[in-house]
Amino acid sequence: MSDLQILLISIGAALIVIVLLYNGWQEWRARRSMRATLPESEQDVLMQDVVPRREPSLWEPDRAAVADESPEIDPACEAVIDIALAHPASGEALSEAVQSIARVGKKPVRVFAEREGGGHRTRLRDDESYVSLQLAVVMANRGGALTAIEWSNLWTLAQNLAERFDGQIEAPEQDVVLKQAAELDARCAAMDAQVGLILQLAAPRPAAAIAEAAAEAGFVQSRGQWAWMAENGLPRFVLRVDQQAQDASHRADLILDVPNSIPDDQAFSRMVAVGRDLAQRLEAHVLDDQGRTFQDASAPAIDKQISALYDQLDQAGFLAGTERTARVFS
Repeated sequence: MSDLQILLISIGAALIVIVLLYNGWQEWRARRSMRATLPESEQDVLMQDVVPRREPSLWEPDRAAVADESPEIDPACEAVIDIALAHPASGEALSEAVQSIARVGKKPVRVFAEREGGGHRTRLRDDESYVSLQLAVVMANRGGALTAIEWSNLWTLAQNLAERFDGQIEAPEQDVVLKQAAELDARCAAMDAQVGLILQLAAPRPAAAIAEAAAEAGFVQSRGQWAWMAENGLPRFVLRVDQQAQDASHRADLILDVPNSIPDDQAFSRMVAVGRDLAQRLEAHVLDDQGRTFQDASAPAIDKQISALYDQLDQAGFLAGTERTARVFS
């Protein structure tokens, strides 16, 4: 290798080193400039404005102010009269005053109390004080829409409480409430359905004998009635016994209450299968709810209709089998 080649290689290597040093110096200046502009933080600046995703809901209270896990007022289904107390009242005194408030006419009423210091309860505690009461009445159920008389009765209850505890009432106008109640009633009536099968006994049987056969078939006692339960412990359908004189029954009915049952694509077919088994145990004929001999081939079509109804209920905010849906479809 000649001296000229060695010289050129040395010059090239030197130039490369100079370029690398210059780039490193430029990068160091840039980092120093950014630190001067943006203060150091343990958090990623790009993530500071990111908040957790929240699912949409009809109403969500401030969790910091909730005193316990009590149910919440449902403004989409309940009309509320609020009573602000001039002075905190003891839980013991309020419990005695509201214990008889359960319903007005055909409509159930729930009582909520705002605790001194924040939070609501549905079960009052003697060792606490409360600064307001809320009377929440369901605006529609299977008894129809809330009526002017029922709303007036709730007002009377609220006025009695306000007078007793020096409170001030705040509530929506009656016309507004009744209009909302009528709209809710019409909307829910279009989605309400109960489907049944009749087990016509060949001969009358004592209720105890029918209950024994039901238990053997897999029914269990739930809330005072015989029910066929889902895996989650909620009823799919129920058995009702028609009791005649001397405690003897000529028929038993299987009832699938769609809004109050568990969503199932084969809800009716499942009931038919159980009904056939129970009919054999009772020596009974299976009839449709019109009193005609039931044809099993019609079950799939009925399943599809019921499944579509489950979807309608869900889309309207009334998932079948839930407490909220039971409040309206009861």
